Amino acid sequence: MTQRGPALEGRHAIVTGASRGIGRAIALLFADEGADVTLVARTPETLDEVAGAVRALGRRCLVIAADVTADDAPTRIVEESVAEFGGIDVLVNNAGGNSFMSPLQTMRLSGWQRTMNLNLDSAVRLIQAALPPLLASGRGSLINVSSVAGLSGAPLMSHYGAAKAAMISLTRSLAVEVATQGLRVNALVPGWIETDLTGFLRDDDHAESALLSGVPMARWGTADEIAQAALFLASDASSFMTGQTLIVDGGLSAMP
Repeated sequence: MTQRGPALEGRHAIVTGASRGIGRAIALLFADEGADVTLVARTPETLDEVAGAVRALGRRCLVIAADVTADDAPTRIVEESVAEFGGIDVLVNNAGGNSFMSPLQTMRLSGWQRTMNLNLDSAVRLIQAALPPLLASGRGSLINVSSVAGLSGAPLMSHYGAAKAAMISLTRSLAVEVATQGLRVNALVPGWIETDLTGFLRDDDHAESALLSGVPMARWGTADEIAQAALFLASDASSFMTGQTLIVDGGLSAMP
């Protein structure tokens, strides 16, 4: 059997939303597999903790405290990353989230636009800024983190579901555009994952029971399980895979 080294040895990855949850788990696993990492999130204090863990694994790390929805953020993230590491091999668009529920009929347009800006527009701007170094890599991988809310109807969360569905469509279109240029583009779709963002559901026994009743595996997923899927998409293990949607949801999307 051929002995292989770390899956991402010698590569540089940018991970947004890296201060906690799925983003943190992805950044640490990438570092453990040999990648140097740029960590992006709004909160410097939590980023510093993740950076310490990356460096403890023997990898280089760049911390960029930035709001990805700010107009100047994409250019700054890319320029500082290239200056530090010489290029970009992997971009994980993980930053996102949803802060409210509302019927579409009464939803304020400002809430819709804010959700789109965070979950879709900011990713588009960062992709545009990062495409030149990703294409120059010759082995680039772009991973757009979507959600099961983008796979089917999302009552009371039409804003979030629409943004995440658009991420999947964007992934497919871009993948075809750059398929001959050495860049792979795939979407990663987590189901219900045990993170800080879902804590309010896990603290409510009734809500948790109702939620998990629709998951065939009858449990929460973990951030580490999503990170393993991200590693697959970032590495040569998925070298003939582009324009795809990798769903990691315990069977939720397979339910009728």
